[in-house]
Parts: sequence; structure tokens; C-alpha cells
Amino acid sequence: MTKVAWGFTCSLDGFITGPDHDMSWLSAAEEIDGGDTEQLARAVGAILSGRRGYDAALAQASERDELTSEAYGGAWSGIEFVLTHRPEELADDPRVIAPGTDGPGIVPLNCDIREAIRRGKDAAAGKDLQIISADLARQALAHDLVDELQVFVAPVFLGDGTRIFDVPGGLRYDWELVGPIAGAQRSIGRTYRPTHRSA
Repeated sequence: MTKVAWGFTCSLDGFITGPDHDMSWLSAAEEIDGGDTEQLARAVGAILSGRRGYDAALAQASERDELTSEAYGGAWSGIEFVLTHRPEELADDPRVIAPGTDGPGIVPLNCDIREAIRRGKDAAAGKDLQIISADLARQALAHDLVDELQVFVAPVFLGDGTRIFDVPGGLRYDWELVGPIAGAQRSIGRTYRPTHRSA
């Protein structure tokens, strides 16, 4: 059964990107054994990402290394859904494929988070749908659509950037530890499942 997983590497001070969506700091993260990375990648059937991350990846393409330019350092291949209000602006990207076709490739979506997750789960075909956007994950959490949290921690402070979870006024979500992630002991890799939300 397909589950919706939100996976990310964060800094010690709680950011998943630096200022202007900078990802160069990921080089400070402890490397996961290649076999364990491939095992994590094999569990993912589709990815759901946001427009800001997509734009940043294009803008920083010449600066990003293999670790930060491709999902799972290039170990994953499949369909990535990019949620955007302006899907026509992605039309010139040679990676764009038509919805419903086999990947690998990018499918722009202009819909709400519930529909995006429905389509992503269909495309994942029994594997995980992986969310790689803090904003989309926050929207999914608001509808109780996240089944699992996969967290890795890099030994670095960033001071600014995209926070893991940012809700003005605060909103509490409780998580239960499922266990460590194989090969990611030095990055404190952990998997959690949601327990309940408090308003």
C-alpha cells in the first residue's frame, strides 16, 4: 500500500534549505552507504515537489553536485510531480512528460494538495509517494495526509532559509519514533509516524 512520506535533510538549527534555496550546505551531511541509499530510493514510486524548489534547482544547476542535483544522489528514477499555479511555464523543460505516461520525467500539476497526493499515489503504484517540499508537506499535514516522516540531520548551522515546519502562531504535531534509518546513524537518520495533532 502506498504511503505518503515526507523526507528531508535538515541543519542542526532546523532549516532544509539555506537562504535563496541554497543547497550547497548538504556537502556537510554524512554520506549514507550507497547500498542503503539505493534501498531508500527503491521504496519511492513518485515524488511531489514545489515550484520554488524546481526553480531553485534550475537556477543553481551549474553549482549543484550529484548529491544535490538529483533525488537520492541519482539513485532514484521516476515521475516527479511539480505543483505550480503556472504549469505552462514548465512546457519548455525537456524532462516534462504527459500525465498518465510512464516516467521518468516531470509532470506539472495545477491543483490542490489533496488532488496532487491522489495523483502521486496513483503514479507511485504501491510504492511511497515522497514529498520534498516543506510548504507542500505543511499543506498535506493540514489534511492529515502524511503517513511517515524521514529525517536526516547535517552537522551545520544555517541561521536562515526554509524552516522544516513554519506556522505563524504555532501548531503542534506529535510524532512517534519508528526507528533508525539503516546506514544513517551518523546523520541521526530516523523514521517517525504521526500520533496526533493539537490545535
